[in-house]
Amino acid sequence: MVLPGGDTTFIGDGGLETTMIFERGIDLPEFAAFQLLDDDRGRAALRGYYEGYIDLAAAHGVGFTLDTPTWRASRNWGGRLGRPVGEIAELNRAAVDFGLRLREERGDAAPIAVCGAIGPEGDAYRPARFLTAEEAAAYHAPQVEGLVAAGVDMVSAYTLSYVDEAIGIVRAADAAGAPVSISFTVETDGRLPDGEPLPTAVQRLDRETDGAAAYLMVNCAHPSHFAAELEGGDAWRERIVGIRANASRRSHAELDEAPDLDSGDPDELAGEYRRLVEALPSLGLLGGCCGTDTRHVAAICAACFS
Repeated sequence: MVLPGGDTTFIGDGGLETTMIFERGIDLPEFAAFQLLDDDRGRAALRGYYEGYIDLAAAHGVGFTLDTPTWRASRNWGGRLGRPVGEIAELNRAAVDFGLRLREERGDAAPIAVCGAIGPEGDAYRPARFLTAEEAAAYHAPQVEGLVAAGVDMVSAYTLSYVDEAIGIVRAADAAGAPVSISFTVETDGRLPDGEPLPTAVQRLDRETDGAAAYLMVNCAHPSHFAAELEGGDAWRERIVGIRANASRRSHAELDEAPDLDSGDPDELAGEYRRLVEALPSLGLLGGCCGTDTRHVAAICAACFS
């Protein structure tokens, strides 16, 4: 299976959770999209959501990373929703099965990589505690192992706010024999929420894991928050293969407090992506995060692939 980070360019989807909550009117407590698998209405919404991006990928001759709706499908988040550990394990399996079946049906339209999405153990913006690398590996291993056993092409970890958790995830994926991508989030100053500069975080992750991650990404921040960090020719920038940015220029604190969805300007966002593509020759996976939908990714495709 062709994966991101090689010769094929891929697009990702947009903000799955914000699309479902604000545009489709579907309640997702704790931002947990795996709940869409609970009934036919949710599954239909999920299928329609993914198909919109598959169609975009086909129109532009690129691949699509189908990230399973499992960002919150780990023990702690499941517990907060009253889901037993065994049920969470089954939901991870069902999410992968959903993605694999959709690829069987639509894989002739565009290359589709089914990626097992995982998220942080705690709040991505303000974690209540900071796991050691060993604790993070132990926490994430059951979900990683379940996703790999179910047949994902790779594991994709998103919205990580400190390096030790990323190290643990890479080690868990390596032990499970699966490629893994790591995506950090940053604040408006370009630093991770724990204060570590993005260049230092990338370099430390690679040093502590012998560069075992397939590639790195930045997500859940507006390009204006981190573009300056990605300018220049330092070698660490070559590890940044994917960008999945927010449409909004708001800080994480402002987004948390906002009662509305800030979907920004798709064309303005696409212009920011075009500048990133020009600055980063290795950039090969472009998608969105909070507040983005097919309008934003379509604009990004038009700006970057035309």
